[in-house]
Amino acid sequence: MKKKKSLNEISWEELKRLSLSEKGIYFQSDPLHTLIAQQFSRQQIEQLCTLATKIRQIAKQRAGANFLKTLLTDKRAMLYFAQPSSRTYLSFNSACQLLGLSTMDVRDTKTSSEVKGESPEDTLRTFSSYTDLIIMRHPEGGFCERVAWMLSHTNRAIPVLNAGSGADQHPTQALLDIYTLERSFENHGGIDGKNIVFVGDLKRGRTVRSLAWMLTLYQDVTLYFIAPDSLQIEPDVLRLLDEANVAYEKKSTLDSILPQADAIYMTRIQDEWDAEHENTTSSMKNFCLNKTNVEQLKSTAIIMHPLPRREEISTEIDNDPRAMYWRQMRNGMWIRAALILTTFQREAEVESYYTNNKHPLS
Repeated sequence: MKKKKSLNEISWEELKRLSLSEKGIYFQSDPLHTLIAQQFSRQQIEQLCTLATKIRQIAKQRAGANFLKTLLTDKRAMLYFAQPSSRTYLSFNSACQLLGLSTMDVRDTKTSSEVKGESPEDTLRTFSSYTDLIIMRHPEGGFCERVAWMLSHTNRAIPVLNAGSGADQHPTQALLDIYTLERSFENHGGIDGKNIVFVGDLKRGRTVRSLAWMLTLYQDVTLYFIAPDSLQIEPDVLRLLDEANVAYEKKSTLDSILPQADAIYMTRIQDEWDAEHENTTSSMKNFCLNKTNVEQLKSTAIIMHPLPRREEISTEIDNDPRAMYWRQMRNGMWIRAALILTTFQREAEVESYYTNNKHPLS
């Protein structure tokens, strides 16, 4: 068991030099932050998934929903979204409401004092004066880590949850993706041993980067990266897979891999990060799912997408029982509620209510 280390024990320059797994030890100090996918163990993920399912079951009944709303009435959260978002923002906001957690938000930095020249760091420190939790999305990679480190050196050290950081990390999306995989394969041996196929803009997709690493925690998985050369997965991700002894292949065609896929993870062109005209030099017509090629999939396979989509998944297959992307989106609310409860160390109250009311875990 790695000894937890506090962020206030290290300088920012020292923290930046650490590997991702070394950073994770600091992010799990008190307060508990969620900043990178690499900070989670498989045991922690499974505990979050189990808690999410219990929350989901409790919320189905009016009495249970009312109980959940009492859990965090003494807490407040700031949703600071300096980058456009609808699904992640609403998912987190819904999770907060589910738990009775009061929220305030900034969704456009033009409405904050940053337009007067205030630094983003000072803006976030101001928010920490009013709230007990900061949930933030920012276009700058590593900025969430910097805010967590900065707050640890103040008298108002509160947890920071990364809701998307530049093009490098999206840990809570990876958690909901894992939760979707677990629920989809719970009667088919779980995630272990599965073939997971990533398709599309893999070079700039932070959801792919976070999920690919999180899958290293599972046994005998094989990852396939299907993309045009200009949008193929980056070498740093492959190095992490090599270090974890995870099997993977890079391919340039989709149809050849469909019959052996257990999960297809589709992604859109990430042209908001376009710096070298990657999206205009690549034809994506061969990296799409339609009613015809979906027929090649196993009956037990699933189709995922972090959304929003463009043309990479035809609407013709939305009602296919293997299409999990809408359920995947809803799963985000449950797993983020579980994460928030765990952040405040209130999960025992859910466990007690669940046991006393004899809910079936399903």
